[in-house]
Amino acid sequence: MQKVQTGLENLIHNPPAGLEKKRLALLCNPASVDSRFCHARNLIESRFPGTLKTLFSPQHGFFAEKQDNMVESDDLTDDRLAVPVFSLYGATRTPTETMLDRFDVLIVDMQDVGTRVYTFFTTLSYCMEAAAKTGKSVLVADRPNPVGGVQVAGNCLNPEYASFVGRYPIPMRHGLTIGEYARYINQAFEIGCDLSVIPMKGWKRGMYFDDTGLAWIAPSPNLPTPSSVQVYPGQVIWEGTNISEGRGTALPFELFGAPFVEADAVGQALGGTEIPGAVLRPAVFEPTSGKWAQTPCSGFQIHVTDRSQFEPYTTSLKLLSAILALYPDDFAWKAPPYEYEWEKLPFDLITGDPEIRRQLSAGADVAEMARAWQPGVQKYLREVRRFYLYEK
Repeated sequence: MQKVQTGLENLIHNPPAGLEKKRLALLCNPASVDSRFCHARNLIESRFPGTLKTLFSPQHGFFAEKQDNMVESDDLTDDRLAVPVFSLYGATRTPTETMLDRFDVLIVDMQDVGTRVYTFFTTLSYCMEAAAKTGKSVLVADRPNPVGGVQVAGNCLNPEYASFVGRYPIPMRHGLTIGEYARYINQAFEIGCDLSVIPMKGWKRGMYFDDTGLAWIAPSPNLPTPSSVQVYPGQVIWEGTNISEGRGTALPFELFGAPFVEADAVGQALGGTEIPGAVLRPAVFEPTSGKWAQTPCSGFQIHVTDRSQFEPYTTSLKLLSAILALYPDDFAWKAPPYEYEWEKLPFDLITGDPEIRRQLSAGADVAEMARAWQPGVQKYLREVRRFYLYEK
């Protein structure tokens, strides 16, 4: 299999003219590597000696070591390069004037996961806004959308529920690469950033991550494999409930359940455990941390059998609907805070609209809900297609 060439590799091999004369900064984490596992900061320092003045880290830390939400990272010093590493998930989530004074061009090399509920996109948008205000440039080294660029699904976020886990009115499964997203928001939301994108070579919209020939490096601790990323656009909703999303196990987001859940009953409510594109395998697991730590939980592991047919968001919502109906006295919506929002319910921030929770609580049919989202999804697709960098 021929490997896709990432934007990072393209940047190193074919850099923009004059970049070697600029003071550079890099927003990155451990997934910021080339196909030989060389980290972006080392590649940039080797290609442009002495120009890399500053490093930035997103949520989960420079080493992607922080496990959970709202666990902040401190600033560090990179001993090898003797430059500061500023955390954008700590004392600040936006680059400060002092940080911005250290560079001319911010290079962004981050692996996104194809789901609206992921903070790297928000961090990127904050950096773009700060750069626009101070005359700095942003250069995004593009990477694959690991769940492909064809399937787009889910309700578009209600702007009144914008948060650090979803800032703009895009669907849950957005179908963009991080470079395409940057191009889209820069124009559609009038950020006005001096933005460039270094595209990949060889990536097609229909590719999933294991089609790229690249090795998966976890961008955050609880998305350790492409399989966990595949279910994440739906399974992330459990973070807004008292159902374990599998954190504290070896299969986060693939496993889910709670002590009060009965797998057989849920399977019967769904009409069977074979669902389009996947099989729900009954499982019992005991998280070592997080919700229901040290307590056996009954539930399922999702085994995706056909990615083209599997619809993660509606699948997880159907499962939630069944659990709501079966266990009204045991199930609970998680209370705030969630990602620095202290009033709105976490579930509403995750789904991007409180109407989703209200409809589920009232027993609405998920398939009918999904049909009602389609006009918004189609409008979004009409808007973003002109920012595509890759064909099918």
